[in-house]
Amino acid sequence: MTYLGNAKPVHALTVYEVWRDRFLRDRLRPAVGIAIFFAFTITVYFLGERFVARQEFESVYLYTSAAVELGLLTCFVLQKTSFGQRYPGLLFLGFSWSLTVVVQIGLAVAKVGDLPIFTWSLAFLIQATLMPVRWRLHLISQLGVLCCHVGINLVLNLTFAKYTPFKLTGLYLYLFWFCLICDLSVYWYECLQRKEFSTRRELESAYQQLEVAEAKYRSIFENADEGIFQSTPDGRYITANPALARIYGCDSPEEVTAKFTDIERQLYVDPARRNEFLRSIEESGTVSDFESKIYRCDGSIVWISEKARAVRDSSGAVLYYEGLIEDITQRKQAQESLRLFIHALSHDLRNPVAGMLMVLKNWQTKTGDSIAIPRSILDRMIQGSEQQLRLINSLLEVHAGELRGLVLHCDAVDLRAIVEAAATDLEPLMNDGKATFKNLVPHDLPAVNADKTQLWRVLSNLIANALKHNLPGLNLTVSAQLIKAGKLTINQTTAKQNIDKLPITNPQFPITNPGSRMIYCTVEDDGVGILPEQCEHLFDLYVRGDKSRHSVGLGLGLYLCRQIIGAHGGQIGVISTPGAGASFWFTLPVAENCR
Repeated sequence: MTYLGNAKPVHALTVYEVWRDRFLRDRLRPAVGIAIFFAFTITVYFLGERFVARQEFESVYLYTSAAVELGLLTCFVLQKTSFGQRYPGLLFLGFSWSLTVVVQIGLAVAKVGDLPIFTWSLAFLIQATLMPVRWRLHLISQLGVLCCHVGINLVLNLTFAKYTPFKLTGLYLYLFWFCLICDLSVYWYECLQRKEFSTRRELESAYQQLEVAEAKYRSIFENADEGIFQSTPDGRYITANPALARIYGCDSPEEVTAKFTDIERQLYVDPARRNEFLRSIEESGTVSDFESKIYRCDGSIVWISEKARAVRDSSGAVLYYEGLIEDITQRKQAQESLRLFIHALSHDLRNPVAGMLMVLKNWQTKTGDSIAIPRSILDRMIQGSEQQLRLINSLLEVHAGELRGLVLHCDAVDLRAIVEAAATDLEPLMNDGKATFKNLVPHDLPAVNADKTQLWRVLSNLIANALKHNLPGLNLTVSAQLIKAGKLTINQTTAKQNIDKLPITNPQFPITNPGSRMIYCTVEDDGVGILPEQCEHLFDLYVRGDKSRHSVGLGLGLYLCRQIIGAHGGQIGVISTPGAGASFWFTLPVAENCR
């Protein structure tokens, strides 16, 4: 265990006491050096005086001077040792008494009853000036000298023959006030230092707390998901965090503050929104859920929601506005999609329900308790009910898939057999449309790792989609081949496309194992084709083809196909030219790649 100065354990010392003892040790070094030089000069002066006056040298004075020097040198040496580091207070007393007590003992040995007031005063002054801490040590050193003086005089019966009682009283009074002034000076200085030290520590603690708070704020500011900003009343951004830069499509917060210097005209699609923003804050002091269309740095348009308040000075004038900005583009798109959906749902469900209701009301006008219904009408009613059920089930599947994702039960599946099964189920529809179907999937094609039911749904949707959006007499072909993920390994050229240049990528379902073996399957037709702008969004939710107004679907089929293929780790897309048919393609992992 380490000790400092007053020999207390380190953990028992206050921070100030540790500093005080260190200060005492540091000041002892120059004080001892000065005292050594002081004692040396006094000795030289004494010897010079005796030599000039041709008086006999008294050995006791030389021995006293030597003892003083020896005591001071001892203190000088000890202050560099572990003893001196541990007990600086003892070194202080040793230093003080080397100048005072040793001199008093020397005078007693010489049987001189003089009071060395000059030596004592100088020693006490040096102590108070160079080491103004631990006033009790100063008092102990002074009392020690006085006790030594009185004790030696009483023991040796020394008298002060040359001092009158009045003068002797004056010397003691002088000594009292001199020591009192020195001690009070040290005490007040130490009180001042203690208070200053405490204030400095509190200030440092406040700075540390401020730094911690600033670091926390900076962390929140830098890592927040919402955009954080400060802007001036005239429309300039003062500060912006990285999230705001991302929302605005800028490379850095600095670009935001540099680029947007006129928020009204540069940011808002409708410049009047800035005035509405200012008016709302002026009326209530804050603004919340303030939704606007804005321009990003690249010129694209997004929706944002602002929550802000005004920061004012003591007079009430607005200094700046600060708040949060959230990108609500997806929410707005979802709201808009929910409205493409409600319209489609009302349209698609209205027709079969209205037709069935019309039939039922017509039969309700018949007389009699029993009414005979022709089989053709019963078939129409059943078909309408089944169609409504399919629409509702598709809607529920989409909702469930969005919430928890598709649950797959994968196994090694023969793709050719699944194609045959889907074609067989759709045979009545193909017969009605006078379509021709070919299954060109090779017999020796490796099995795919897939959920049999979900894969059947994909093929059924793709085949039914082709039949539904084309005229009768359609030619349909399903083919498949082995490829590597991310790059086709064949150079086969068909009449519609150069397959080796086909990019098999989809940012929503990125390839996780490039180079692995995949099965590439196509469902091709020679129908009317699809416009390029329609191909870009054909797999989105509630998107239907250009003949959708004649269709009874919700635009869920191709969206579900994308979700199913993506859940398998594959890709899906379409290549089409208007008037030259369409080719829907998808990829699935080979069964040996399944984990």
